Amino acid sequence: MHLMKWLYPGIGFKRWLFAFALGTICVSLGVALVFNYQYLDAIEEAIFRFVYTWQGSYDYMFTAIAGAGLFVVGSILMLVAMRRVIRAIITALMPEGASARLVDLVYEKTRLSRGPTVAVIGGGHGLSVLLRGIKELTSNVTAIVTVADDGGSSGRLREELGIIPPGDLRNCLVALADTEPLMEKLFQHRFEGRSDLAGHSFGNLFLAAMAEVTGDMETALKESSKVLAVKGRVLPASKESVRLDAILEDGTVVEGESHIPEVPGRIRSVRLFPADAAPVASALEAIRTADAIVLGPGSLYTSIMPNLLIRGVAEELRKSRALKIYICNVMTQPGETDGYTASMHAEAILKHAGRGSIDFMLVNNAPISPALREKYAAQGIYPVRVDEDAINALGIGFVGADIVNQSDAVRHDPDKLSRNIMRMIYDFRVQ
Repeated sequence: MHLMKWLYPGIGFKRWLFAFALGTICVSLGVALVFNYQYLDAIEEAIFRFVYTWQGSYDYMFTAIAGAGLFVVGSILMLVAMRRVIRAIITALMPEGASARLVDLVYEKTRLSRGPTVAVIGGGHGLSVLLRGIKELTSNVTAIVTVADDGGSSGRLREELGIIPPGDLRNCLVALADTEPLMEKLFQHRFEGRSDLAGHSFGNLFLAAMAEVTGDMETALKESSKVLAVKGRVLPASKESVRLDAILEDGTVVEGESHIPEVPGRIRSVRLFPADAAPVASALEAIRTADAIVLGPGSLYTSIMPNLLIRGVAEELRKSRALKIYICNVMTQPGETDGYTASMHAEAILKHAGRGSIDFMLVNNAPISPALREKYAAQGIYPVRVDEDAINALGIGFVGADIVNQSDAVRHDPDKLSRNIMRMIYDFRVQ
């Protein structure tokens, strides 16, 4: 029965139902004391006289059954009455139809609030994929998002308004949101045509406006989270405007995140300008207090690395006693990781963030279909080869699992990915 869900373990309802019952008893006793016991005695005497007259003799079994029946009826009335009161209040505060699934919402919120505390570091579409799945398993999640994007709508708003790029932040907000489909479509809607709005998404413009109204992007994200009913938090790694540069093996310097994949040549390292960009304090606190810290998934050099180069982030990551997991990309990325193996991805992170920044590496071990391999090979993209011995030689644990969706492209699957991440947290984290 739907009504019985209120009595499920962990929902925190039974204790208040008991308190309500205890209060009812106290009120009843108080009324009896005020108006004298003689009235209660009269009622009790009338009941016993009825039983005696009806049966010819007193039968304790009858009164016991009658008492148990009254107790059950009273309990049901209390439960229904309390539920109706709560529903009346919630109906006035929540969207239409939400009260019909009130017990499910309460139970889900209670369950998610008891999940592990997870800090996820990255950017791009890969990060939003993970968030879309992990929000179903815990609401104690903080996304720490790169602010180095300088292309597309985000780049234009960054240049014209002097704000940090909102695109990746918007994607993470939508991924963590518990909103109606129409609201998600609205935030992801991109204007067409030839006007000045062409190419901009509504969500980017909304965040830009909120940043101007509230004073900064961190506050804008906090207030926007209320609109979208976000499960968790979305934070920028820094509130400063930064530029990501790549230094290639031949010494060539490529300036700007959007230009890095366009220049041929293997990347030796990346750097931020300014080099001492200040972190968001709450982002450092999220790393410091997390049960688990997840890097990726996402572009190695342009989505994950910029966060680790913000002042203090890599240091907090190394010092943290949380379980540190790196999610390796499934396919190589032209202009960034051509020819990279899994261990080379991890080695690049250790080079920039230092030893101790990764405990375990999660890699895909499901075979890629021949049709998709051929499709990607035509673009110079190949599955990342998993060299387990080399990974272990770096002092990093290795976990292989099927974490992809291969319906029309090779993508991380949000449900598979989040379930494996949570399994690793429960299996490997230090208590």
